[in-house]
Amino acid sequence: MAFGVSPKYIQDIPLDNLTTEQFLVLAMEAAKKLGWNIGYTSETGFIAFTAFSMSSWSEEVKVKIDGNNANLKSECTGNQMVDWGKNRKNIEKLITTFNELKASYSPEELAQKYEEFKPNLVLKEQDFLSQETPSKEGITDFISIFKPTPGYFVTPILINLNLAIFILMVISGVHFMTPANESLIAWGANFRPLTLEGGWWRLITNCFLHIGIFHLLMNMFALVYIGSLLEPYLGRAKFAAAYFLTGITASIASLCWHDLTISAGASGAIFGMYGVFLAMLSTNLIEKSARKALLTSIGVFVGYNILNGLKADSGIDNAAHMGGLLSGLVIGYAFIPSLRKPDEDKLKFGTISLLFTLLLIFSFVVYRVLPNDIGTYEAKMKEFASMEETALEVYSLPTNTTNDKLLYAIKDKGIVYWKKSIDLLDSFKEMDLPPQVRTNNKLLREYCVLRLECYELLYKAISEDTDRYQMQIDSYNNRIQLIINELGGEQQGK
Repeated sequence: MAFGVSPKYIQDIPLDNLTTEQFLVLAMEAAKKLGWNIGYTSETGFIAFTAFSMSSWSEEVKVKIDGNNANLKSECTGNQMVDWGKNRKNIEKLITTFNELKASYSPEELAQKYEEFKPNLVLKEQDFLSQETPSKEGITDFISIFKPTPGYFVTPILINLNLAIFILMVISGVHFMTPANESLIAWGANFRPLTLEGGWWRLITNCFLHIGIFHLLMNMFALVYIGSLLEPYLGRAKFAAAYFLTGITASIASLCWHDLTISAGASGAIFGMYGVFLAMLSTNLIEKSARKALLTSIGVFVGYNILNGLKADSGIDNAAHMGGLLSGLVIGYAFIPSLRKPDEDKLKFGTISLLFTLLLIFSFVVYRVLPNDIGTYEAKMKEFASMEETALEVYSLPTNTTNDKLLYAIKDKGIVYWKKSIDLLDSFKEMDLPPQVRTNNKLLREYCVLRLECYELLYKAISEDTDRYQMQIDSYNNRIQLIINELGGEQQGK
């Protein structure tokens, strides 16, 4: 049973007394007999894909002849971590079928078959099977996941950055399984009230934060898989640009969809990279026989996660996923001209610059158009807290304060600021606020009205030098305390 980023099984077998041509014919005939789809053939080998089934998303089987040996490799095309022995069985079936056919073909028949195949074979000097290709091939062990190499350079840097930030968060005291909302916000999570109130940088920082170790590991595994597939095609500059472009767009989508959701994680950008790859798979940039297997693998991953995110209690930010995926499709198609002409740097960097410019304009429009009633509300509530503090100063005056000073404090600080507080709370009626916030505002307004009436009675009692209003004042204070308790109880339950 193979385990890894992309489980595989490799076995070398000798050609024995067969020529390269004879071995190639027998191996291809064996693959055909097994019902595999042969997509790429050359003078030194071929690539085939196994049939789809309930237990398999199709595996890629490579046969590469080098001297007197043949290298046989079966590798999962999906992003599964365990192959449950499928890859070993593929190679075993290929060898068994190969040996069965070997006894049934004469050298003359093999030579005739080779002549039939020959016009469709890629010449050895143009054969990418005989060249080192930077891709998942470079991930040979656990450590290699984190090491930048040709064709797999930006991906490990992004992985290391995500891991480093998570480690720093944990060291600073953030819970490694279930970080508190306050901790996520402090580290740069995306939250509309703060993001729209000058915290634009949260559109980027939230892409490198994770809500616990399992969230981090799941996202990093998906990033390794798509990065190892996609980065060799895009190159460093386009891959890095696509990651940040789709990540920021995913953050904006989340911002537009959610009023009070705290959003964090690399999955928006990762979905974006899947979107880029889906766009490429709809063109002839990728070898035809590989497209079906890869489309199925990526389609299953995207479809499952989108459907899972639709569950009410999933805790998944589907808006960010969809924003990343759709922006990835657009970016993928935008990259196609430069992918067809990889040597034209002006086209490549011009495309990247144009995409970033469009994103900047889009972000600016969102900032200008998107309402931020919660952010405005919280800013005004700070003003409310300041006015309340000023109005309550009367209770902190020394016991030997003169009546003139008490009356001044009650009237010019207390009554004035309670009236202003009521006006401020009334201004919230036109805002689009959550039901719970509206309920709290009603309680706060009642609290302020009671305070105002209490202060007015207190002013009369002092100015008339009488205690006949004391029972009413005590009644107001009891009702005020009940509201304070109710507001405090709700806040503790959040």
